[in-house]
Amino acid sequence: MNIQLLKSKIHRVKITQAELHYVGSITIDEDLMDAANLIENEKVHIVNIDNGERLETYVIKGKRGSGEICLNGPAARKAQVGDIVIIISYASMDFEEAKSFKPTVIFPDEHNKVI
Repeated sequence: MNIQLLKSKIHRVKITQAELHYVGSITIDEDLMDAANLIENEKVHIVNIDNGERLETYVIKGKRGSGEICLNGPAARKAQVGDIVIIISYASMDFEEAKSFKPTVIFPDEHNKVI
């Protein structure tokens, strides 16, 4: 039996940009991606702390060291620049493997930099 569980989480980052007229996705600073064990095109859930919105999309690699968190396409309507979000990915794995799996959770600073 396989189950879904938390794989990676970027806890509380600030939206720096929202680009409505762009192919849908979320652009994330590559430093944050590396620290959170996320890869380009990985499916993520975005939870907006400020307005309660939740959405699914995929990751686009952003400029390393920029602190960039940009919602693109229709997702841009779900947040405003300055909103605080949590970015979550899940993995499917065997039940026994899942018992010992440890997710990667990071807590960036107020400038979206890895601490």
